[in-house]
Amino acid sequence: MTRSDRSDATDVEPVNQSITSPTLDTLFKRTLARQPEALALVDPLNKQRITGQTRKRLTYAQADRAISAIAAHFVESGLPANTVIAVQLPGTIEFALTVLAAYRVGLVVVPLPLLWRQAELTSVLNRTAARAIVTCGRIDGVSYADIAMNAAAEAFSIRHVCGFGSDLPEGMASLDQAILQDSRTSRPMIQDGRKPALISFDVTSDGFRPVPRAHFGLIAGGLAMSLESDLPQGATILSAFAPMSFAGICASLVTWLLSGGTLVVHHPFDEEAFETQFNDHGCDTLIAPAQLALRLDERGLSERLPTLRNVIGLWRMPEQVASSAHWTSGRVTLTDVYLFGEAGLFGARRTAEDGSPAPIKPGPHSAPREAPGASIAGEILLTPKGTLGLRGPMVPVAAYAPPPPPGDSLIAPPPRDFVDTEYAARIDRVTGAVNITAPPSGVMTVGGYRFLAQELQEWSRRLGQGALLTALPDRLSGHRLAGRAQDNARARDALTELGLNPLMVEAFRDRSGTATS
Repeated sequence: MTRSDRSDATDVEPVNQSITSPTLDTLFKRTLARQPEALALVDPLNKQRITGQTRKRLTYAQADRAISAIAAHFVESGLPANTVIAVQLPGTIEFALTVLAAYRVGLVVVPLPLLWRQAELTSVLNRTAARAIVTCGRIDGVSYADIAMNAAAEAFSIRHVCGFGSDLPEGMASLDQAILQDSRTSRPMIQDGRKPALISFDVTSDGFRPVPRAHFGLIAGGLAMSLESDLPQGATILSAFAPMSFAGICASLVTWLLSGGTLVVHHPFDEEAFETQFNDHGCDTLIAPAQLALRLDERGLSERLPTLRNVIGLWRMPEQVASSAHWTSGRVTLTDVYLFGEAGLFGARRTAEDGSPAPIKPGPHSAPREAPGASIAGEILLTPKGTLGLRGPMVPVAAYAPPPPPGDSLIAPPPRDFVDTEYAARIDRVTGAVNITAPPSGVMTVGGYRFLAQELQEWSRRLGQGALLTALPDRLSGHRLAGRAQDNARARDALTELGLNPLMVEAFRDRSGTATS
């Protein structure tokens, strides 16, 4: 299938925000009606280690029954339409089932990254007035059920806590049991892509920011990836990118639904399990962090994964794309996807000649880029501040709007129909391409976790005199954390009691009996 054929074959109604634009559940049901016995979802090879649960493979018909049962549980639990539910799950098929079940009965999903612990969870639950939490009993040896229950106790809006897995604490409803009961309770819903679907949280120089999106915004993000990469219909996709963000949902759930194929999920990252899993299912598409994809390319990706044809590499640090290594696998294409927190993204397929990153020009960009008459995926611009701006159907401009002026101000704020990503950028005078030169000032990134630099100082102060917590530059993850204290064990315990995530806590781990990590 050619790139132009692919764009014709894909529903692009979300770009026009038509009243008939689909929801994600609509996309699922379209494939369900066409091929109910086709394989839909496949669990990670090492799921038993990750969650203690048995690995599953579901057809579209089996997935539909599980989705309907979970949706029935939400309705029977008294969650009305437009209720906000928080979801903190690993890269297993339970994530896809839960999110689609929520959308089937008109709920709004708040994804909670696995690194978040009680302090961040409680803040988000209170800010979104979430009525329910969905989690897993244990993930990689950590009791996420206990974390959720403790956070729920501090969030007055929470009325329902449920989870997957065995040995759930008292008061937490089992969604595994809900699936087995197979209830048919439902409620009539008008499927409209303009309805709210997601609230994710971004970190900007102004602090922690909720970013709401409708279904058409999610579909627009998935289209930007799948059309630019020429993802074929019926693709077998292995996603090794954590799903708990706007980009993560687009890169796993949405691309799968748009292709109508099979989604093989991988909980990042176990190289041996990944390679076996990929080859066992004959996957043709890999979606993964771009640095991981380039590292696999250096180690003979084409030979090790003979069925691979497309790689979609996601860059959490888009300023690193231009200086990245060239792609060498001639028969496998690489599409760079530039991520700008929760604000938006765009993709650019690498040149076939030498595997170098494609130049990014300011102005409107279509998906795919070189196809005549293709739909506009968004627009890239340079702001007067010398930063990169985004606008388009996936970009929630209102979420990033500056605060209103004081009530007694006679000066109206300047109009703004774009989101300032705060990434420093300039235009190359020779090529006219946009060069992204630096990440947002004052914002740190460790892998996919973003936080304000001033938070490090605040946590250090809480640890007492002589403690130091700092972020060091790191090529692969943006930054890495390092800590120093008179007693590292006590520092770890103190940060854990504050409800902080493991990145902060493990900055004070001991190495070789020294006090510095």
